Amino acid sequence: MRIFVALDLNEETRTRIQQFVDEVRSFAPNARWIPPESLHITLKFIGEKPDVLVKQIDSALGSLTVPPFRITFNGTGFFPTPRAARVFCTGIEAEPGLAELARKIADSLVELGIPKEQRSFSPHLTLARASAGSGAPGWRKGDKLNRQFAYLQQRLEQSPPPNFGTMAAQEFFLYKSQLSPKGSRYTKIAHYRLS
Repeated sequence: MRIFVALDLNEETRTRIQQFVDEVRSFAPNARWIPPESLHITLKFIGEKPDVLVKQIDSALGSLTVPPFRITFNGTGFFPTPRAARVFCTGIEAEPGLAELARKIADSLVELGIPKEQRSFSPHLTLARASAGSGAPGWRKGDKLNRQFAYLQQRLEQSPPPNFGTMAAQEFFLYKSQLSPKGSRYTKIAHYRLS
C-alpha cells in the first residue's frame, strides 16, 4: 500500500483556493492541476509498505499528542526555483504546532524503520505540477529551465498575492495513494485528533 500522512483542508479554504485555481489555470494549460478534493498538506510521505507495517504506523500515529494549531494560506510560490519550476503551490504560515506535528510523526516512524527526510520540513500546498517529471519540491539533479509556468508567473506578478484565509487544524490523516493514468487518487484510511 502506498501511503502518506497529511492534513486535510476545511471546506472554506478549499473553496477559496479552487476559485483562485479556476481563475489562473488557463495561464499554465499544460500543467497537471490538483483536483480540489485532493488538496492536502503532506506531513510525511512514507511510500509503498506492507499491510502489517501499515497497522504499526497507524498505532504509532495514534499515540502522538500535539495541540490544535492555526494555519494561514497566502501567496504562491514555485519549487525548486521559479526558473526551473516543477511545482506551483500556496505559501503557508502556521503556528509552531505544525512543525511539531511533522517532527513527532517523523520521530515515531524512525522507530519502525522509516527514515527521516534529508531536507527540513517545508510546509506547502501543491496546486499544480509541471507535466513531466517529479512533483518533489526539492532541487534534483537534472532540473533545468522549465517554461511551463512562465505565463502564470507573469500574470501573478501583476496581481497582489492571494490570501486564502486561516483554518484551525484539529486532525490529521493517514492516506492511501493509488496511481492511475488520470493522476493519483487519495483515500483516508485512518484519522487522528490533535489534542
